Amino acid sequence: MAPRVDLLGTGNAFLPRGRLHSMALLDGQHLIDASPTALVALRRAGRSPADLRTVLITHLHGDHVFGLPFLLLERKYISDREGAKPLRLVCAPGAIERVRHLCDLAYPGSLEGVLDEVEVVESTSGTLEGGWSWSRFEVHHDDAVDPHGYRFTHENGASWLHSGDSGPCPTLEEAVERVELAVVEMGVPDWVDTDHHHTPKDIVALGNRHPSVQFVITHTFADDEGPGPDIVKAPLPEMPENVHLAKDGEAWTWGGHAWLAM
Repeated sequence: MAPRVDLLGTGNAFLPRGRLHSMALLDGQHLIDASPTALVALRRAGRSPADLRTVLITHLHGDHVFGLPFLLLERKYISDREGAKPLRLVCAPGAIERVRHLCDLAYPGSLEGVLDEVEVVESTSGTLEGGWSWSRFEVHHDDAVDPHGYRFTHENGASWLHSGDSGPCPTLEEAVERVELAVVEMGVPDWVDTDHHHTPKDIVALGNRHPSVQFVITHTFADDEGPGPDIVKAPLPEMPENVHLAKDGEAWTWGGHAWLAM
C-alpha cells in the first residue's frame, strides 16, 4: 500500500467554521497529535482508536493533547477491551508526566493501568511500522510546552514533515529542504503580532523559497466553506502554486515520485 497522510482536522485552537482541531494520520495507524476532537475525527474517517499504533506529540498545548484521555478511555472500554492492541507514545522527555496528570484530572484512577502499558519513546529519532523512520526537531513556539516538529522518511523514498505549532525558524526551514511534502501550520492572520505561528505572508514567503516542495497548510484560523457565521474575518493573499490550504478529510498519497492529492 502506498504511503498516505490524512488530514483529519485542519483548524487551530478556536475551531474555525467547518474545521476540527489539527491532526494528521499516517498510513491509518500513526496519529500526529491527539486533539480534543480526535475521537470524532477518527470516526469520520472510518477509523477505530484501536487501529492506532502510535501517537506522536508535537507539543503540550491543549488543542494537541487533550484528546488523549478520551482515546485511552475509548480503547479501554470499547475498541480494545482485552488490551491486545499495543500503543506507543512518542514525545519529548518529561511529557509523559504531564500526560499522566492530564489523564488523572480527566478520569481519576481509570487510566493508570492503560498508561502503564503504553510504550513511551522519548528519543529524538526512531522507526514506525510500515517502513517509516522519523526524527523530531525543535521549532519556535511557546517554550513552556516543549514544541517540536517531525520529519518522516519511508524506505521507498517518500518523505514529509509536520511542523507542529511554529513560527518561521531555521530548524523548520532546514527540515523543509529535505522533504517533498510539508504539512505546515498557519495559525494566525497577518495582523496578529506574534512570531509563534506562521501568518499567510509567512506561508507565501516559505512557498516561494521552496518551489519544489508541496506545502499543505493546517492548524489554520481561516474558516472553511459551509453554514454558520464567520469566526475570524481575515482575507487570504494569493498563494503560490505549491501551497494548498487543506480541508478536513483530505488525504495525500505517495505516487512513486511525488505526493498526490486524493
